[in-house]
Amino acid sequence: MKRHTTAVWSGTVKEGKGYLTSESKALDNMQYSYHSRFENGTGTNPEELLAAAHAGCFTMQLSANLTEAGFTPEVLETKCFIIMEDGVITKSELVVKAKVADIQDDKFQEVAKDAKQNCPVSKAYKALDISLDASLD
Repeated sequence: MKRHTTAVWSGTVKEGKGYLTSESKALDNMQYSYHSRFENGTGTNPEELLAAAHAGCFTMQLSANLTEAGFTPEVLETKCFIIMEDGVITKSELVVKAKVADIQDDKFQEVAKDAKQNCPVSKAYKALDISLDASLD
């Protein structure tokens, strides 16, 4: 599987603006800017998208783990907070609230910990092999 998103940026970092479009069109010319990243401007930002990816992946992995352990989740709600300090992303905090019938807390904690360690996005955030193909038009 190979997925893509396209970013287009025009202008300087502070006065410019950009748009993101994903292959699925879930993001379709979604605005982002310096103001949406570092202030409270309209649009998204890379950290919000990293948080969305981690929350979504972890929650699916948790559902799979619970199902494999013989439990059916009624509701799994995960918030992910991406922390950036001094220009470096330093942490991803997952906060999950779950409604799962007949599961004991110790079992839920075990399954959730495994999901945190083994969802593909958690693994990707540990160390990425980043390739680059750069060209000028």
